[in-house]
Amino acid sequence: MREWHVKHMEQTLVRFVRGLSENASRWEIRLNNKYGKIGRVCKRIEYDVKHGVTNKEIFTFLQLIRTESSYHDVRSCEGSMERLNEIQTHFTEPPEAYHKWNYTVTR
Repeated sequence: MREWHVKHMEQTLVRFVRGLSENASRWEIRLNNKYGKIGRVCKRIEYDVKHGVTNKEIFTFLQLIRTESSYHDVRSCEGSMERLNEIQTHFTEPPEAYHKWNYTVTR
């Protein structure tokens, strides 16, 4: 099952970075408006992280998209590098500070 989530994370990232094609149908535009935003993409990837994908695999795949010649068609789409930078900044930020809810406050 973990392999499925790794593959799903890769497909999600490629789909987001590529964006819409120039001749997208109305249905594709509608789906992209609903599910193609950065928040939805991050939720999907965070779901994959819950099921075994590591942050190291995410960083490695993002670097692979940047450097590998097989992903040249993905990088050549209009606005793809901006979307790649946007998703990379989201996953390189440190996690939120843990709340210290278990410490008791004394008066």
